[in-house]
Amino acid sequence: MSLPPLVEPVDALSSRERLRTARHQRLAGLGSDGQRRIAAASVGVIGAGGLGAPVVLALAAAGVGTVVVFDDDDVELSNLQRQVIHRLQDVGRPKTDSVVRVAADLSETEVRVVTTRLTHENAAELISGVDLVLDGTDSFESREVVAAACERLAVPLVWGTVQEFAGLVTVFWSAPPAPADAVRLHDLYPPGSEAPACSAVGVFGPLCIQAGSMMASEALKLITGIGRPLLGRIAMIDALAGTVREAPLRASRATASAPPSDAVVEVDDPADGAVVIDVREAEEVARGMLPGARHVPLATLLGSLDSTAVELAGSEVVMVCQVGARARRAAQALRERGVDAVVLRGGMDGYERRRQPA
Repeated sequence: MSLPPLVEPVDALSSRERLRTARHQRLAGLGSDGQRRIAAASVGVIGAGGLGAPVVLALAAAGVGTVVVFDDDDVELSNLQRQVIHRLQDVGRPKTDSVVRVAADLSETEVRVVTTRLTHENAAELISGVDLVLDGTDSFESREVVAAACERLAVPLVWGTVQEFAGLVTVFWSAPPAPADAVRLHDLYPPGSEAPACSAVGVFGPLCIQAGSMMASEALKLITGIGRPLLGRIAMIDALAGTVREAPLRASRATASAPPSDAVVEVDDPADGAVVIDVREAEEVARGMLPGARHVPLATLLGSLDSTAVELAGSEVVMVCQVGARARRAAQALRERGVDAVVLRGGMDGYERRRQPA
């Protein structure tokens, strides 16, 4: 369904912006009124990476009035395969530097940057003041922080994710205008969800541009009140098949999206003599591992399951990751090959919480 425009229009565009956005203003349904709404909008973009980069480009080109970019990372050479706002000369510099420079070359969009890392304690305060948020982060921990802040502020959240050759785009909103129903992140993923990082399984570069462009389109539709936003629907991109399908997404009870009860066994502590395998990435295990644990990144383990299963035959194996999801995936794959694999409950985060004094 269509929704009312999110912002009121500015009185007038500058003569240069009026000429620059002429093709927008000729669009039936958008017109001058819609373009002036775009110019009035303040949009938060979380992350200037694979999704955030095309999002910022599209929003600045569209003439969004203010874009607030949240990112505290520096550009790495491996980013340039998919993060199209950065250049070779930007390697080693803050990603926000590229964002400010490139946006200024496109339009009169004001770009503000926030390099403070978002947490559950500060996110709502830092995000407050924007009309909507686009989340391009790549970890569920960050996504939950952003989603919780948007729910608290009752602002719409345009959400996307990409991994390997697949992408998802949707809109979450805890307080949409009637008669639309609220849809939240936890209606799609249960709390504590986790997925392999793109550094482990890879991501198809053009897919980031496609999904980021869809996210920017959703933002402009919400701002101007045109079309059917993806609230209550989720777009599923298959880059290999060249298709975009959709599925309904409705509010559900937490139990409806909980992991299946027949998932692999979880333990609070490894048993004596158990083989402990940590499937996190190198930068994660650098912060600490369980004593005696072996480091085998998830992608490496999944690529050598048969030989690993032979090696571990007859052993009790405890799989470890940060919060549990990658470990469950690894354990299930090994169990299908006859290995007695269990999961450290809650991953390293849960283990460390259990060790803290009551």
